[in-house]
Amino acid sequence: MPKHETHASQMTTDHETIRRWAEARGGKPSRVKRTGSKKGDPGIIRIDFPGYSGEESLEPISWEEFFNKFDESKLALVYQEETASGERSNFDKLVRRDAAEE
Repeated sequence: MPKHETHASQMTTDHETIRRWAEARGGKPSRVKRTGSKKGDPGIIRIDFPGYSGEESLEPISWEEFFNKFDESKLALVYQEETASGERSNFDKLVRRDAAEE
């Protein structure tokens, strides 16, 4: 994908890229409450952005916990730098790496 098309979705598994992208938008690593079955398993992970609907259903976790689950689950982040109109975009979706490569 050409770099100049910032409104197009991109995909990465790079921890530093994900962290920088999320933090630039106020995003924090989080987990869905009441998920995770064993000690140390955060369950379903998300990036939580201020002012969005996750306040009731999400709780914060560390980036270390987030990336451990991210790698263990073989996830990739599909994200967008800008919307088509040039606004900063918070669009993101966690997808399975193998499904994303097809």
